[in-house]
Amino acid sequence: MQQLTISGSPHIHGEESVKKIMYSVVYALIPAVLISIYFFGWDAARVLLTSVIACLFFEWVIQKYLIKGSLTINDGSAVVAGILLAFNVPANLPVPIIIIGALVTIGIAKMSFGGLGKNPFNPALVGRVFLLISFPAQMTTWPVPRPLFAKAVTDAITGPTPLGLVKESLDAGKRLPEIMADPSMPDYIDRLTGNMAGSLGEMSYIALILGGLYLIIKKVIDWQLPVSIILTVFVFAAIFHWIDPMYYVEPSFHLFSGGLMLGAIFMATDMVTSPMNMWGRILYGIAIGLLTIIIRIWGAYPEGISFAILIMNAFTPLINRGFKPRRFGKIVN
Repeated sequence: MQQLTISGSPHIHGEESVKKIMYSVVYALIPAVLISIYFFGWDAARVLLTSVIACLFFEWVIQKYLIKGSLTINDGSAVVAGILLAFNVPANLPVPIIIIGALVTIGIAKMSFGGLGKNPFNPALVGRVFLLISFPAQMTTWPVPRPLFAKAVTDAITGPTPLGLVKESLDAGKRLPEIMADPSMPDYIDRLTGNMAGSLGEMSYIALILGGLYLIIKKVIDWQLPVSIILTVFVFAAIFHWIDPMYYVEPSFHLFSGGLMLGAIFMATDMVTSPMNMWGRILYGIAIGLLTIIIRIWGAYPEGISFAILIMNAFTPLINRGFKPRRFGKIVN
């Protein structure tokens, strides 16, 4: 008699698979990948290839020799983790540090919990925060973009990110009008297109938004979560700017500076580490947006989206518990 093993509920019949979903994310990231390579040249390609290959290698080694289970490197999850890790680091990061980040991303944040679907925290963000704490100088030295096939317009090699410039200048006692008039401050066109210092994933917000729209159309992610994060950041930034426009930057600056779009669209929406219920995801997104603003304004780092997502990853089980859908067949008194 043949015995069948039935997995735990819920059971959903559909054409989607882990592989299809993961490669949809890869396709959505292609515009941003191309933009990052355009602005940072072969350094960006080096970081991306090193990160992806290292993530694939570590997942294969751990599964083959430690876990000794079925290999899953073809499902695309390691490729996505590698791209997202690369998007969270500067283009001039040395290869050994990238490999260390990949080991932490796959070995500690993912495989130590049993692999895809069991990790409580976003693997790429764990790798990024580990590198930021372990190698702060290398992780905060931002190369200035030098677009391919374009004549160089600056002799600078590195420079501050827009958020970093604002935070450093405010700490030095300057006011916003003076800060925004600084020649090194990118204008809105530069920030939208990606022509500014920052990590690979802080390039072209237009490319990131296009990738997000593709994922929404393909129903890989729901629109409520990224919109709740972006809208929360906008509202609270607007409130602070209204209170003191000489000290707090306008909300659009927060939206199109740093890794907000990357985090809101591609990292907070991770199916494994985000809540299952729609209202739970909205609450989760509001909390991430609020934490991001708090860290950006009062924290030690100019950027806060990575820490905000990881903090809320820890609350995902509690949110799922509080927003359980009504069970089929439950009797309501």
